[in-house]
Amino acid sequence: MTCDFRYARREDTALILQFIRELADYEKMLHEVVADEGTLEEWIFDKGKAEVIFALEGEKEVGFALFFHNFSTFLGRAGIYLEDLYVRPEYRGRGYGKAILGKLASIAVERGCGRLEWWCLDWNRPSIDFYLSLGAEAMSDWTVYRIAGDTLRHLAASSPEKGEVPPEKP
Repeated sequence: MTCDFRYARREDTALILQFIRELADYEKMLHEVVADEGTLEEWIFDKGKAEVIFALEGEKEVGFALFFHNFSTFLGRAGIYLEDLYVRPEYRGRGYGKAILGKLASIAVERGCGRLEWWCLDWNRPSIDFYLSLGAEAMSDWTVYRIAGDTLRHLAASSPEKGEVPPEKP
């Protein structure tokens, strides 16, 4: 199997959103998707906060990965955090998922990153088995925590410091 890749361009914003919705539907979380094309375009292309690659079969996009850099203080270097990995159902089992992870690993190595990380839903046994087959390790000693929405705004408002907020970096 030969797999080509390309980085998403601004004109791919609708396609990125389509892949996000397909993934959310697969994960039974479509009701949680509030992203729209304008928001994605702003954060991915204007602010440069994430990157997207597409896996191609010929000229057709059959899978995608959305990722961004994180930072490990222990390693003293950046890593890549994979937010979304999705291969359309009719193309699964052909090696595209492995090819996408291989491409991300290659990007991480080229950029001098120390690791590639992602989360996986506990019930998604096919994906878990796939990741384990590649040598990925489950981080069982860690628990994910999240603050979002009204809770995030409330915590921000309760901050005792009213100092200047640093500008966002491009």
